[in-house]
Amino acid sequence: MSLIALSAGFLPLLDSVLLVLAREKGFAAAEGLDLHLVKETSWANIRDRAALGHFDFAQMLAPMPIAATLGLNPLSVPMITPMMLGLGNNGVTVSAALWARLADAGAPATLAAGPVGAALKQVVASSEQKLRFGVVHQTSSHNYELRYWLMASGIVPERDIEIVVLPPPLLPEALGSGGIDGYCVGEPWNTVGVKNAGAHIATVKAAIWRSSPDKVIGMRAHWAEANSEIVAGLIRAVHHAAVWCGESTNHQEIAAIMAAPHYLGLPAEQILPALNGQLDIGGGVAASVPEHFVPYAGAANFPWTSHAAWFYSQMVRWGEVEHTADRARAAAMTFRPDVYRSALTPLGVPMPLADSKVEGLLAAPTEVPSTSGTLVIGPDGFFDGVQFDPDEVEAYIAAQRAA
Repeated sequence: MSLIALSAGFLPLLDSVLLVLAREKGFAAAEGLDLHLVKETSWANIRDRAALGHFDFAQMLAPMPIAATLGLNPLSVPMITPMMLGLGNNGVTVSAALWARLADAGAPATLAAGPVGAALKQVVASSEQKLRFGVVHQTSSHNYELRYWLMASGIVPERDIEIVVLPPPLLPEALGSGGIDGYCVGEPWNTVGVKNAGAHIATVKAAIWRSSPDKVIGMRAHWAEANSEIVAGLIRAVHHAAVWCGESTNHQEIAAIMAAPHYLGLPAEQILPALNGQLDIGGGVAASVPEHFVPYAGAANFPWTSHAAWFYSQMVRWGEVEHTADRARAAAMTFRPDVYRSALTPLGVPMPLADSKVEGLLAAPTEVPSTSGTLVIGPDGFFDGVQFDPDEVEAYIAAQRAA
C-alpha cells in the first residue's frame, strides 16, 4: 500500500521532537503517512509558507494559528490546532554580566520566577541604558510569557525594557556579541547560550506558568476539514511518538536522533538536559526541573481551549487586536479538542472530558474526569498566583489593563 505524502515545516528546536520521532520511529508510516519534514530558518517563514499551502501542516508557536484566524498576519487564513507538541521547554537566559548584577540584587540560582523578577526590577531601575531582550516572534508564547513575567514583576515592556525579535538559533550569538542582554527561547538554545556564550538561565517557563503550552500542530482549517482522516492519522502517529518520547529510557536515543544535521545539528549532550530535566543553568550550577519539557504526561498533547483564550487575552493586552466577544470565541475555537478526541478515542486513550479549565487553579497534580481510565493533570499555576477563568475574559483583560 502506498503512503500518503505529508509535508510539514519545523524549526530546529527540541519540541519538534514529536514530529521527528513520528517519522524516524515509523509511527507516521504505520498510519499510512509519508511524513516529509522541512527545516525552516524563522517563525515568519513557517507562518507565511503554511498560509500559502507550501506545507500541509507545521510545528507552530501556540498563538500563531490564533493570530492567523484573527487576521493579524500579513497572509492570514483560518487555522486550527488539533494537538499540542508538549508542555514547557522555554527559558529566560541572560548574559553573564547581567546575571552578575541580578545576583548582586538578590536573584537566587533556583530559577524561581518571583525572586528573579524582583531582582531584575532593581537592575532595570538602576540601569543607565535600557536592557534589551530577544524573543522568537511577536505572536509567540515566549513574547507573552516574558511580558507577563515582566509586568507581574513591576517592569513595563517598551517603557522599561526593549524587546526585539530574532530567530531562535541566532539568540545565543546575539547575546554573546552584546547585541542583547537576555532572551526567551525554547531548548536547546538556552543550553547553547550557557555552553557557548557563558550565559545564565535565570528562570524557566515551568516557573512562570506551570503546565503551559508552547508549540502546536497548526494547519489551515479548510485543509483539515477536507482531510479529516489524514488529520486523525497524524494525531495518532504523534500520540505514539509522544508516549515513546515520555519514556526516560529512550532519551539517549532521542538525543542522538535530534543531533542529526537535518534536525538540531548539535552535540547530543546539549540536547539531553532538557529531555531529562537536569539543566546546567550557568556558572557550574545544576538545576533539576522535572516539568521543564513534558511531551506526554498530564494531557500534555490536549488542546485546551482555555490555553487559546489566555493567548488571546495577551494579544488584546498588548494592543494587537481589539477585544470583542466574537473574536474571543473565534480564538478559543482555534484549538480543537473535538478533533483530538475523535482521533484517539478508538485507542482508548484517557482524555479530559472538559474542553477548558480555570488556568492557575490547580496547585498539585489532580485527577480529572476523562474519557476512560484515570487521568491526572499537573499543577497549572502562574507564578504571581493570579487565575485565568476563560469564561471571564473581559474581567481578566480589564484587570490587566488596570495593572
